[in-house]
Amino acid sequence: MGAHHNYAVTVAWPDAADPGGGPGTTSYTSYSRDHTVVVAGKPPLLGSADPAFRGDPARHNPEELFVASLAQCHMLWFLHLAAEHGLVVREYVDETTGTMRVESRGEGQFTDVTLRPRVTVDAGPDATDEAVAALHHRAHALCFIARSVNFSVLVEPAPVRLATPAA
Repeated sequence: MGAHHNYAVTVAWPDAADPGGGPGTTSYTSYSRDHTVVVAGKPPLLGSADPAFRGDPARHNPEELFVASLAQCHMLWFLHLAAEHGLVVREYVDETTGTMRVESRGEGQFTDVTLRPRVTVDAGPDATDEAVAALHHRAHALCFIARSVNFSVLVEPAPVRLATPAA
């Protein structure tokens, strides 16, 4: 059996440049798609939804970005679905991990990725663990990247957090 390599990234929305989050997902056109990808010990990678679609070790590597791309795709679908269902999301953080196995001859492949999304939402009829889990399930089914991989992508959402009403 070959060695296993583990990768961890954090994807957070709203973007650090907009810590207030603006109006949240009050409508499909109201929220920013800007978000931050953080890999420990490296500068933040600023991300957003795709506008259309030789190895520098100081930059994020493909394995980290591959894991991040699964988390980003899921998050963007989740935000889209939340807006469509009237669920106002105020914060979304996903501490995603992935494992890659490298064989003795050097070839390798990812064996699993686990998404651990934690969302903060405004109170409302869909602000329940069950309703949010259903949106995560649908987002997972729609995510282009998760649909394109040949290994297990698990989604383990944390219990829903309700946003603190402004005073």
